[in-house]
Amino acid sequence: MNDYELRKFVAPEFVFGYGAAGLAGRHARNLGASRCLVVSDQGVAAAGHTEAVVRTLHAEGIACATFLGVSENPRDTEVALGSELYRAEGCDAIVAVGGGSPMDCAKGIGIVVANGGDILDYEGVDAIPKPMPPLVCVPTTAGSSADVSQFAIIRDTPRRVKIAIVSKANVPDVALVDPLTTLTKPHKLTAATGLDALTHAIEAYASNAHSPVTDMFALEAIRGIGTALFDVLDNLHDKDARARMALGSMNAGLAFSNAILGAVHALSHSLGGLLDLPHGECNALLLPFVVRRNYVAAPHRYRRVADALGVADSLAAPDDEVRDALFARLGDMRRRAGFDKGLAQYGVTRGQLAELARHALEDPCLSTNPTPLDARELEELYAEAF
Repeated sequence: MNDYELRKFVAPEFVFGYGAAGLAGRHARNLGASRCLVVSDQGVAAAGHTEAVVRTLHAEGIACATFLGVSENPRDTEVALGSELYRAEGCDAIVAVGGGSPMDCAKGIGIVVANGGDILDYEGVDAIPKPMPPLVCVPTTAGSSADVSQFAIIRDTPRRVKIAIVSKANVPDVALVDPLTTLTKPHKLTAATGLDALTHAIEAYASNAHSPVTDMFALEAIRGIGTALFDVLDNLHDKDARARMALGSMNAGLAFSNAILGAVHALSHSLGGLLDLPHGECNALLLPFVVRRNYVAAPHRYRRVADALGVADSLAAPDDEVRDALFARLGDMRRRAGFDKGLAQYGVTRGQLAELARHALEDPCLSTNPTPLDARELEELYAEAF
């Protein structure tokens, strides 16, 4: 593609740095909020983050109702319950506190209270007619980047699939990215969300909808996450490494929100939807195989990815050597992060691969994969990860 084709770039206002979460009340007040629905989950609440944000709202004279009924993969039914609570409490704004699940659920609630109907009515791209109420996001993980993206991923419980809702209407009004909130994350969650962020950056850089602006954010994210993730995993209390991971995740989010993603996410959404598996782990498992399959379609891009991850001679060696070295590096990162299982060990059966591939084929993320993949090829990728 021509690097200077027309491309739009959307992003929320964001505040990055130690203590950003403490500004939630001020920003909600600036948006005209008088009663907020605070959307979070039980784990985030137990870590104290939800109540800390509520206190900042109360300090600004803003009343709150709290919704903690969010699963790891937020469901259509949870969006419906949150929407009912929003209306019953007379709320006029939403504050999301947590990882991708509370933030995606909060987006779903905002969509439904503004537009009516069921969240499943808004599947796809640019299908939201009316803007949602003001939304402030306080992320507590460094991975999903839902706080800066135009994506919301919701589990369709009747069909057991994850749907993607992609719209500028999903972009929060304000993201408060505070590395200190990630200090309470346990090792496994830190690893999974970190590899999710790395996947975002790599897929955005290889996307057929990339631009010079998204490339800038994606490459910086790859470089930052490639070193910061293991610094954090070696010392979960390293504030500097946590900050570098939070920055890497935010950069990756700004990239993928605009360049979109690829086959890793299409496969991962299908897998997580059918079997309710953790999204970051699904991405970590599938990423090396998709990169190896995609390499031939964009070798110059994957060379840059390899270089950003410190793979030796990645800008000069023959393509097959760089492809294999990058595959090995990504596999090593996955294993070093603690994810060395194949699909079978997650409970997937070979009889499910064709169904998984059919669902992945319908995912909008597949449209920006650097090379077209059909159902048979998607099934082969699952088989390689088995």
